[in-house]
Amino acid sequence: MNSYRTHSCDELRLSDVGKDVTLAGWVDTVRDHGGVIFIDLRDREGKTQVVFHPENNAELAKQAESLRVESVIQVTGKVDARLKTDEVDATNPDLATGEVEVSANGLKVLNRAAVLPFQLDRPVNNEDLRLKYRFLDLRRPNMQRNMILRHRITKAMRDYLDEQGFLELETPILSKSTPEGARDYLVPSRVCPGKFYALPQSPQQYKQLLMVAGLEKYFQIARCFRDEDLRADRQPEFTQVDIEASFITPEDIYTWIEQMLKRVFKESVGRDIPTPFPRMTWHDAMNQYGSDKPERRFEMKIADCSDIFANSDFRVFSGAIANGGVVKAINAKGFAPSVGQIDALTQTAVEAGAKGLAFIKVRDVEKREEWKSPVTKRLTDDELQALRERLGIESGDCIFFAAGEWEESCTILGRVRLQCADFMELLKDNHEVDLFWVTRFPMFAWDKEEGRYVAIHHPFTRPVPEDVDKVLNGEISTELCAEAYDVIFNGNELGGGSLRIHEKDLQDATFRALGLDEKTIHERFGHLLSAFSFGAPPHGGLALGLDRVVMLIGECESIREVIPFPKNNRAVDLMCEAPDTVDATQLRDIHIQVKLPEKLRQKLEAEAAAEAANQPQA
Repeated sequence: MNSYRTHSCDELRLSDVGKDVTLAGWVDTVRDHGGVIFIDLRDREGKTQVVFHPENNAELAKQAESLRVESVIQVTGKVDARLKTDEVDATNPDLATGEVEVSANGLKVLNRAAVLPFQLDRPVNNEDLRLKYRFLDLRRPNMQRNMILRHRITKAMRDYLDEQGFLELETPILSKSTPEGARDYLVPSRVCPGKFYALPQSPQQYKQLLMVAGLEKYFQIARCFRDEDLRADRQPEFTQVDIEASFITPEDIYTWIEQMLKRVFKESVGRDIPTPFPRMTWHDAMNQYGSDKPERRFEMKIADCSDIFANSDFRVFSGAIANGGVVKAINAKGFAPSVGQIDALTQTAVEAGAKGLAFIKVRDVEKREEWKSPVTKRLTDDELQALRERLGIESGDCIFFAAGEWEESCTILGRVRLQCADFMELLKDNHEVDLFWVTRFPMFAWDKEEGRYVAIHHPFTRPVPEDVDKVLNGEISTELCAEAYDVIFNGNELGGGSLRIHEKDLQDATFRALGLDEKTIHERFGHLLSAFSFGAPPHGGLALGLDRVVMLIGECESIREVIPFPKNNRAVDLMCEAPDTVDATQLRDIHIQVKLPEKLRQKLEAEAAAEAANQPQA
C-alpha cells in the first residue's frame, strides 16, 4: 500500500462516501469561505476538493489557510457528499470528483512553495520565462495533457509495430560525420586526438545496415540532431519514429503507416480516420498547390494560363512563355485585400523568387474598367474573357499571377495562396483531418550555387525502375524520379521515406551523380558500399516526426508545446543554461582550444550582458 495516498485526486466518487482516505498532491487553489478553508488538491490525474472546518480543528484550518498555491501536501480525512438540494447545489460538474469532497482531519506539508514566477492558471505570453521555469510550466493542465498525449501516441505506435513483427533496436548516438544536408553536431574525441564523432541527423545508414544484417523489420523511437535554423516545428534535437523493412514495396509502407496512424488517432484522441489515404504525385502537388506538402482543406488551386497569354502584348507574360516558362494564376474568391495585405503578399512572392506580384481586383466582372490593376490595360478583352472562364472569376474576386520557370512559379503562388488563406481566415476553427501521400518525387535537383546535383531526399533513395539504367549510365537530370513518398497531414509533412538502393554499383553511381569523388565516397560511405557487396536485400522505410505528429494531433502551435524540455528559438536551454562555457581542463582533455575572432568575441560579450540584464526574474 502506498504510504502517501490511498487514492488519486481524480478517483473519488459518491460510492466512496464515508471512507477514510489519504490524498497527496499540489495545492491548486486556497479559498476562505467565512473561516471554512477549501483547498483544491491536484495531482496528475485531476483534482479533489478538501475542506478544513475550524469548528472541528481550528489549528488545522489555520495551517491550511497559510498555504501557498503549488505547495505539496498530504491530507487525511473522510469522504463526504457535497450539498445538493433544491435551494443549494455545491457540486461541480466540471470535475470528475465534483460530487464529493474530503473533510480533512490531518494535514502534512511535504514541501512549501515559494512565490511563483507566473500564475499557472493564466496564459503566459513570455515563452522564455516559461522555458526557464519549465518544471512549473509542465504542471499547467494543457501541458500535462500534451505530455499524456505524447505518451499515448508513442505507445500506440510501439504496440502496432510490435504486432506487425518489427523489432525495436537502438543505433549509435556517437557516429561518423557524413555531411549532406543540415550541419552535424560534432563531438570531439578524447582518446582519438583531433577526431570527432557526429550526433546522428537520423539513423539512416545504421537502419540500412540492420537490413543487410538480416533483421528484416526494425523500428526505433530515435533521437536525432540537426544544427539548423529553428522555427515553430524544428528543434536542434528531435524524435523520429524510424521504420525500415526488407523485401517490401511502397504498398507495404503505405499500409503499415496508414494503419498505424489510424490506431494512433483512435487511441489518443478517440477519432476515426478513413483509410486508405489518397495519393498524388509530387508534380501534381506542385502544379495544383505550389507545395510538396499541400494544404488541401481549401480550394484556390493554381491554374495554368500559359495558352491564354502565349501571344499577349504583355511581355512579362508572353516573354516568360517564349523562354520556356509558364504563366500561373490563382483566384482568391471574395478576397478584397487592403494595401497592407497586397504589400505583404508581394513581399512573400519576392522572397520566393519573384520580381513582383501581378494581381487584378475584380470589382465588377462585367465591366472591364472594374478589373482594377496596371496589368489589365495590357490585356485584350479576349484574354480577360478566357481568364474569367479558366478561373471562374466573379465580382469581388482577386487574381494573382506568377510568370517564369514552372517550379519557381508554382512555389511563388503556393506561398501567396497560403498567405491569402491566412488573411481570409479560411482555416479558422477547421478541425478537419486531411491525410494523404505525395509520391514520385524528383530524385535530383540542380544547386545553382554549388554547380552540382543534390539529392531531394537523401543519397540512398532508389530511382523508379524506369530510371535505374539512366543513373547507372550517368544520364542525370532533374527529370529522374525517386521511389520516394511523404505522408502529409493538413499541409504539414508528418514523415517521409523511400525504397533504398541496395546494389553497390547503383549506390556508387548515385554518389558520383552528386559530385562526390572516389576518395570522398570511400571516406564517408565505404562501410555502406562494403556491406552492399555481401548480399544486401531490397529494403525501404519511412521516418515520422514524433514531435510534429503530437503537435498536429494535439492542435498545438509549436513542437515546443509537446516536448518536455525544449530549447528556445535560439537553441538555448534557459532552465539549465545550456550551451555554456567549460573550464580549461575539460578543453585540454579533448585537445580543443577556443579562439574567437575579436569582433565575434566582443559581440558575444555584449549579447551576454544584454541577456543578463533582461533575465526573467522570479
